Amino acid sequence: MAVKLGRRTFAALLAAGMAAPAMAAAPARQLIKPPRLFAGATIGLVAPGGYTTEAAIAKAVRNIESLGCRVKQGANLRAVFGNYAGTAQQRIDDLHAMFRDPAVDAIWAIRGGSGCISLLSGLDYALIRAHPKILLGYSDITALHLAIHRQAGLVTFHGPVASSTLSDYAREQMLAVLADPQPATVIPMSSANAYQGLSDPLYAVRTVHAGIATGVLMGGNLSMVSALAGTPYAADIAGALLFLEDVNEAPYRIDRWLTQLDLAGGLRNAAGVIVGICENCGPEAGDQSLTLAQTLALHLDPLAVPAVTGYSIGHIRNQCTLPIGLPATLDTRRQTITLHDTAVI
Repeated sequence: MAVKLGRRTFAALLAAGMAAPAMAAAPARQLIKPPRLFAGATIGLVAPGGYTTEAAIAKAVRNIESLGCRVKQGANLRAVFGNYAGTAQQRIDDLHAMFRDPAVDAIWAIRGGSGCISLLSGLDYALIRAHPKILLGYSDITALHLAIHRQAGLVTFHGPVASSTLSDYAREQMLAVLADPQPATVIPMSSANAYQGLSDPLYAVRTVHAGIATGVLMGGNLSMVSALAGTPYAADIAGALLFLEDVNEAPYRIDRWLTQLDLAGGLRNAAGVIVGICENCGPEAGDQSLTLAQTLALHLDPLAVPAVTGYSIGHIRNQCTLPIGLPATLDTRRQTITLHDTAVI
């Protein structure tokens, strides 16, 4: 027997039904931190993006051993599939194996490249959360950082890759965050970058909007942050201390990606915006194009929050290490980023 519903009853049921998905959604996970890096630790070496070479592997091994640590190479570290380090499944398998292995204390990506975005839907985030470990890298590794933050709630680290040429600054800042947890850690900008900025405007710090901004650190490689907008792995820009960098991209691409972020959530909703050093992102000789500085100005000048460019983040030798998901403060006058909690335990 059919039951007739009055309009008010139907509207109430419809409203309850529309609210149900939100009520049924998983509660926000508490942020978890990985164990700190220590002398004698075993670091898993993986290639989740682009393929690598024997020379890069040898360099990565030297870097790891110079820290007083041991190396465990991923089973598929030398795999090649097009320009990727093996198939998506091979790269997923290596990441899962490193997180699962109790003998592995931290995980270091040997390089970025491309292809990490293809792994996101196949990663076992429950496994990652159950076995929290340091995951370190930058560039394409941004996709892993953002996805793991959203889906596993684990603090990961935007910093050098294992095959980087580690400057004293990069090494010191990396170890300060990974190996020496303090209630507050002040990250200064590189003095070497500042010196280079005297002759190369790309390396010069520019304060677009002065002030102090506090928020959760979020971001990474601009192309990846933009590509994930609107997906379950997207960076949550609202109220965040958003940092962005890129390399070898034309200004029109930078403009497109920043516009996409504006359309998806809005840089204006961030607590503050930090742009790193974006090498080789100017127009080609003879191109009719805006400069990188003009392109950034289109998006940063209209903001009402602290915003800076030229910070020591990116595809550069003197880069700092930033923990994704940790609360921090940008002080444009002091040109520092201060972490307000330990990033490791």
